[in-house]
Amino acid sequence: MTIEGPARPASARLTAWRFVVVFGLVSLFTDMVYEGARSIIGPYLATLGASAAVVGVVAGAGDFIGYGLRVASGYLVSRSRHYWAWTITGYALTALSVPLIGASHALVPALLLYGTERLGKAVRSPAKDTLLSHASTRTGRGTAFGVHQAMDQFGAMAGPLLLAAVLATSGGNYRLAFGVLAVPGLVVLALLAWLRSRVPDPSSYEEVAAAGSYEEVAAEPLDDRDATTTVPESDPSVATTSAQTRRRLPNLLWQYVAAVGVLSVGVAPFPLLALHAQGSGLLTAPQVPVLFAVAMAVDGITGLVAGPTYDRAGPGVLLVVPVAAGVAAISFGGSAVLVWVGVGVWGLVNGVLDSVVKAVVTQLVGPGSRAAAFGWLALVRGLGLLLAGALIGVAYEHGPGTAAVLVVVVNALGLLVLAKVLR
Repeated sequence: MTIEGPARPASARLTAWRFVVVFGLVSLFTDMVYEGARSIIGPYLATLGASAAVVGVVAGAGDFIGYGLRVASGYLVSRSRHYWAWTITGYALTALSVPLIGASHALVPALLLYGTERLGKAVRSPAKDTLLSHASTRTGRGTAFGVHQAMDQFGAMAGPLLLAAVLATSGGNYRLAFGVLAVPGLVVLALLAWLRSRVPDPSSYEEVAAAGSYEEVAAEPLDDRDATTTVPESDPSVATTSAQTRRRLPNLLWQYVAAVGVLSVGVAPFPLLALHAQGSGLLTAPQVPVLFAVAMAVDGITGLVAGPTYDRAGPGVLLVVPVAAGVAAISFGGSAVLVWVGVGVWGLVNGVLDSVVKAVVTQLVGPGSRAAAFGWLALVRGLGLLLAGALIGVAYEHGPGTAAVLVVVVNALGLLVLAKVLR
């Protein structure tokens, strides 16, 4: 629902819509940086001597950092309320780390820098979402985040395509490819500095009811803000009830989170798929980032379809994930066609996961417990992706066929677990 009122508060020198659009540009250029890096990190690490197992573990660890640590960063952001500081720090870690990956001439520094880039994602995400949520109260919450996601997805395709062009014209110079990403990274930092100077306090976009301060409203879960009664957080009975609620998440929620964890173990990391495609001579260095861009396009389109499908058909739409992820195992096949088709299906899997997984939580858990539920979901999903990288990477050391069989077996198990939970 859009809140009526002046489009630009006195303390902000941008309208809410302009704030959303500029923040969308920040996300677009940032995705060019880190999705560009993600599209080529596997083959690049291989040039530094990394084995398939190392690439898998690194990719999985990066996903765990990006997902799992959001629980801690979200808590710290909420405690400090220094939203701009956390946001800018997180974006800076990504913008500065990625170009330095190409400047490193040894495996260990490159691995550490890749981990630092993923840490930047975990650091900024909760604070960034909070800043954007303030402006969304004037533009429409769904519209604001939808525009942001669309621009984000455009950057996720533009970055890999840019690197494909660089690799094609430079004879596969990975250091130059990573170095080029410094340009959008600097644009990100410049936009953030300008945006903060124009809107130092985005909370001014929100109209706060006279019954409570902004801090009280912001501390509540999203759906609780629509409640007819607001109780001060200082009331000890409320604090006790909240703590009890967090401890008493329904058993079905835990079963669902476990099922998502199993599904995550069955999703091969793209750096490992890229390593196979290029290392087996099926694709050239410039073709690999194009492959990733195609996967991101499928991801985005699937997300647009899966969300409304979930609204009509319910959580059963998630059963597509283990089936499609099992099919995506053909990415480890011996022909370029299998790689292209398999990675396209891999993009579909990620599109469904990204758009539907959280929606099921809102169906299983009441408003007062959703923050805790989302935190556990992110942590378990991160652990699942870590295991996926490690297990599939080690399996690949015994041959692409072994990795493919493992993916199929894990997803068969995931299908059984998920079907039982959704029954």
